Amino acid sequence: MTNIAMTKTKACGIAFGAIALMMAALGSPLWAHHSVTAEFDPNEEWTATGILKKVDWINPHTATWVEVKDESGKVETWGCEGNPPSTYSRAGVHREDWRVGEQVTITCLAAKDHSKHWGFLKQIKYHSDGHVLVFRLGGE
Repeated sequence: MTNIAMTKTKACGIAFGAIALMMAALGSPLWAHHSVTAEFDPNEEWTATGILKKVDWINPHTATWVEVKDESGKVETWGCEGNPPSTYSRAGVHREDWRVGEQVTITCLAAKDHSKHWGFLKQIKYHSDGHVLVFRLGGE
């Protein structure tokens, strides 16, 4: 092999290596994403009834917040992580479907760390008209 051919081969190898490193660096956030079952127990769920306080329509996951009265009447805030907004939008569900201020019952997968007031959103039932939103879990 001549020196010119060897130099071109070496340059191509360096360029390929640099491109591979850039792709790995840019793609790492995708690899870092977790499945629902990494943090939540698919065999354990809880329900809570209260007033839908707010929805955080943000990436990488939505969050739904409900104010729930405990046995003594004290108000506690319960929350659920949900799918990304883009997943809901592709399914025809939009931020406006979370009717803030209404009484709801939410059903969530329980957190594996047993956080009492946090879960993964499976369903919202509106008491005013019986309307129910049922959500798929992650990649299911």
